Amino acid sequence: MRGIRSLNHFPKRCYAAARRSEALTEPLAGRTPSSAPLPPQNVQVSKLPNGLVIASLENYSPSSSIGVFVKAGSRYETVENQGVSHVLRMAANLTTKGASAFKICRGVEALGGSLSVTSSRETMIYTADCLRDHLDSLMEYLVNVTTAQEFRPWEVDDLTSRVKIDKALAQQCPQIGVIEKLHEAAYKNALSNSLYCPDYMVGRVTSNQLQSFVEDNFTTGRMALVGLGVKHSVLRQVGEELLSVRSGAGAPVAKAVYRGGELRVQNNNDLVHALVASEGGVTGSAEANAFIVLQRILGAGPHVKRGSNITSKLSQGIAKATAQPFDATAFNASYSDSGLFGVYTIAQADSAGEVIKAAIAQVRGVAEGNVSEADVIRAKNQVKAEYLMCLESSESLLEEIGAQALTTAAYQVPDAAVQVIDAVTHDDVVEAAKKFVEGKKTMAASGRLVNTPFVDEV
Repeated sequence: MRGIRSLNHFPKRCYAAARRSEALTEPLAGRTPSSAPLPPQNVQVSKLPNGLVIASLENYSPSSSIGVFVKAGSRYETVENQGVSHVLRMAANLTTKGASAFKICRGVEALGGSLSVTSSRETMIYTADCLRDHLDSLMEYLVNVTTAQEFRPWEVDDLTSRVKIDKALAQQCPQIGVIEKLHEAAYKNALSNSLYCPDYMVGRVTSNQLQSFVEDNFTTGRMALVGLGVKHSVLRQVGEELLSVRSGAGAPVAKAVYRGGELRVQNNNDLVHALVASEGGVTGSAEANAFIVLQRILGAGPHVKRGSNITSKLSQGIAKATAQPFDATAFNASYSDSGLFGVYTIAQADSAGEVIKAAIAQVRGVAEGNVSEADVIRAKNQVKAEYLMCLESSESLLEEIGAQALTTAAYQVPDAAVQVIDAVTHDDVVEAAKKFVEGKKTMAASGRLVNTPFVDEV
């Protein structure tokens, strides 16, 4: 058997050598000449009477990608069902009313497709990918997973070990821990909920809680069906016939309330991870666009793979103040009703206080007008380039179309998005920096915090 398996791993050069003797100057037999190029298509968006948004882009690809976007992230959890969205993410492959867990797994595999689910604080995304010829079959599994869940108690109980592993892997990353603590400290409700199941709820989320959460949130008024490499008429038919079983607007949504605060996790880690933030801009607003540009001015990460971030204002300012290089980036997160903007630093425990204060001083400098027009132009070019290059990936394009369709029931073409960034002015960036400096601060830190200042000291 080992010898047979090894046949699957022949080097590509073996196949290339086998073809050297055959000239490829003539067209393949039976191959008909290509016809005139197909006309490019634009993204089509429509909204059904039941509230379901349909968005599609026919790109003539031999493979198709379909996504069901649902407003069902962790912010929609209540005090009683904390962690239900995490468990629901793990339960995406469980038995449904139309197919067993084994049938879903084997059926998707037989089609050569994939079925995955991801979630954020606001959205849960179910994505299916396959060859265009098998789209109808894979769509059946996708609809079952999103609208016909059963949550059998014994299957839900078996998820406990997977939830523990997923949570343990997340806890090994200090960055994730600090960002989670920042949201917990910043908000009184909604956005304070973690992406991961809290320890006291692991193994305690019941089938009834999962079913109730789905019934409240997986409704047509809070869903969008998005497709790449599929005709809009086909996608609309699926929405009208299959996803219409859960009509309605869903349960009322609580607005996030920003309060500010501080959470500190003391441990033996010599590297201190600290994040200081103020309330930022709401997704899609002009203020949020200004914060995006400000983030690039301060530094949003290295521009060279495996390189350093020495060209950013934060890194340069910290190196000048401490005579040592440290890792610092600007943090920016926008949501439907709030946002967070701040500075993220990683430093040795003995120098953490100096680094944090030096990073905040750089933002204060921008708020005082110490930023040139050239810096603003460079930052806007970085934002536009990153956005346009991101759209070259089918996965990112699907997420972008889905996010816009779910939020606005429309799609903004890339040219319009670029114009929005171009409209950000020098004064807009300065005002955004002032909002951070003057706003009520939130701080999260982890590590050996002996020299880490408290939030009222920065």
